[in-house]
Amino acid sequence: MAVELLKEITIPKTATGYTLHWRSRLYAIAGLALLLVVAIAATSAIGSTHIPLTVLGHMLLAKLPFIEVEPTWSSSMETIIFHIRLPRVLLAGLVGAALAVAGATYQGLFRNPLADPYLIGVAQGAALGAVIGFLIPGAWQAVSIPLLAFVGALAAVAIVYSIAKVGKTLPMTTLILAGVALGAFLASITAYLMIASGDKLHGIISWLLGTFSLTSWGEVATVVPYIFIGIVIIWLYARPLNVMQLDEEQAQQLGINVERVKLILLGAATLITAAAVSFCGIIGFVGIIIPHAVRLVWGPDHRFLLPLATFAGASFLILADTAARTVLAPTEIPVGVITAFLGAPFFLYLLRQKKRAIF
Repeated sequence: MAVELLKEITIPKTATGYTLHWRSRLYAIAGLALLLVVAIAATSAIGSTHIPLTVLGHMLLAKLPFIEVEPTWSSSMETIIFHIRLPRVLLAGLVGAALAVAGATYQGLFRNPLADPYLIGVAQGAALGAVIGFLIPGAWQAVSIPLLAFVGALAAVAIVYSIAKVGKTLPMTTLILAGVALGAFLASITAYLMIASGDKLHGIISWLLGTFSLTSWGEVATVVPYIFIGIVIIWLYARPLNVMQLDEEQAQQLGINVERVKLILLGAATLITAAAVSFCGIIGFVGIIIPHAVRLVWGPDHRFLLPLATFAGASFLILADTAARTVLAPTEIPVGVITAFLGAPFFLYLLRQKKRAIF
């Protein structure tokens, strides 16, 4: 009965329909991957100093081995592309992918389309760690802020997990309640430290709203392993996550070690979220609107939902960050403001749809 229900949800009945199902979604994944490449190239050329795409293409080709290209650009253009814009664009893509995949994972685990990557205290723990980093005097801030934000996010989730765990089981409702309670406690400490921060308050608020300014290749290199490994782990557990959409007891009867799968997916989703927010701050709504939008268009099968959300989330945040740095140039808008402006109406739409489904 459960197997038949799962097939009914995830694949068409006929063999032809099943083939078309796979083919159309593979085309969608390839299309979104291509869109991501185009977004990276196009947004790298946009800014206060406009660089033609042909020149950008030649600059990129010149960096490849065994290819010689006669330079037709100035050294300042090369500095702008390879030391300012490209690392920023790539970090935005990595963070967007991480938040979208983490959001899809949490929504699948909690079976709630309104769940987001910050549901169980990641944001509050990261914010507290970052504020403590801002208060550390001297040149240590550049290292302490992302490090303490990362540690704070992981520590908050570890505390929530230890509180919510009952024996060898992890009730999802208890996990959410523990996350909300601890989040409120950490937020109160963060608010007090912000009030006492003095002239550092502006930098703290800017970080909390999300920013990719002053991104370097070192930051990109730091987050890549965490985000890449975490996303791959989550992709590999797409099928068990599909089965768990039925019911935990039925999933257990079908051979899924539910508690082990929950622990692995929560750990991987928390890891990539903590890595994402450690350098750029707390960027809201990406983990809600991207997975849900993908689910509305291509269905709930996590074997396709997770890769599609990865590429869609990366492209979305790259475009949002480009808007943040160009709309009011030379003034830069925090990217969290842009995502909130786009995401809040969509979130209200989800609430309205959920209300209609209930009543």
